[in-house]
Amino acid sequence: MTQSSAPLRIGTRGSPLALVQARTVRARLAAVLGTSEEAIELVIIRTTGDAIQDRPLADAGGKGLFTKEIEEALLDGRIDLAVHSAKDVPTFLPDGLMLAACLEREDPRDVFISHKAGSLAELPQGASLGTTSPRRQAIAKRIRPDLRIVPLRGNVETRLRKLADGGMDATILALAGMKRLGLERHATKIMDVHEFLPAAGQGAIAIEIRESDIRTREILARIDHADTSTVLACERAFLGVLDGSCKTPIGGYAEISSGEIHLRGLLAHPDGDPSIAYELRGPRGDAVRIGTEAGQHVKREAPRSLLD
Repeated sequence: MTQSSAPLRIGTRGSPLALVQARTVRARLAAVLGTSEEAIELVIIRTTGDAIQDRPLADAGGKGLFTKEIEEALLDGRIDLAVHSAKDVPTFLPDGLMLAACLEREDPRDVFISHKAGSLAELPQGASLGTTSPRRQAIAKRIRPDLRIVPLRGNVETRLRKLADGGMDATILALAGMKRLGLERHATKIMDVHEFLPAAGQGAIAIEIRESDIRTREILARIDHADTSTVLACERAFLGVLDGSCKTPIGGYAEISSGEIHLRGLLAHPDGDPSIAYELRGPRGDAVRIGTEAGQHVKREAPRSLLD
């Protein structure tokens, strides 16, 4: 079989959500290539992030734990492309790798889920909120400083089950993942992005390849959603200036309207205060510059305690 007709191999985590996302990419690729979905191989790779279930990922090395082994498979040539939740992709990629495409972004908002209250504001005093996301903790504590944060790990179904079992009073999850799994009925309240700023990349599926793989890059260009790739580049530029780790509460969300991109960014202390919020807009062609300038502004204004 020649290189030009060789089947593609997609690397993915094995969680239910990761498999839904990888199969969505496979279906798009099969359609543009005029082949069957079965002709495109899914290679399931267990990552360090999947193996660690007993503590927050921030305590185990931070961002990149859901991508490290998949990226190693890319660099070794065992797979041709990797499908990630964009918000899990490290701020800086290994040498030789690049993000080549995105599918159209799903709803980026977070959802509040509770069997005891209709919103964060309605939770009883001192209620427990299950999350290991520093961003969600920080924003929730800005709204409700009295909340008690309890660790909550696992895939979406596991977190919903732990909540139902009474291990905590509420949790916050990404709406995109719940919709992709058909579980959005569990959402108690969908939170507006102005109230609860999403993570950079939240709701987007990012596809990573080897920079040298021109064939795969050209194929992926046929399924790329340009607006999503543009806003992701803006949000990741914002992250890049702040060098956000898994322990740093950072929110970043960009939108495109009438040829203009509008970025909202947030850097906060895990307890919610202090925090620095900033907005910047400009031509969509300047997406990376806008993200970079917004990050530089926040970095200049932020107290040392936030950057440390």
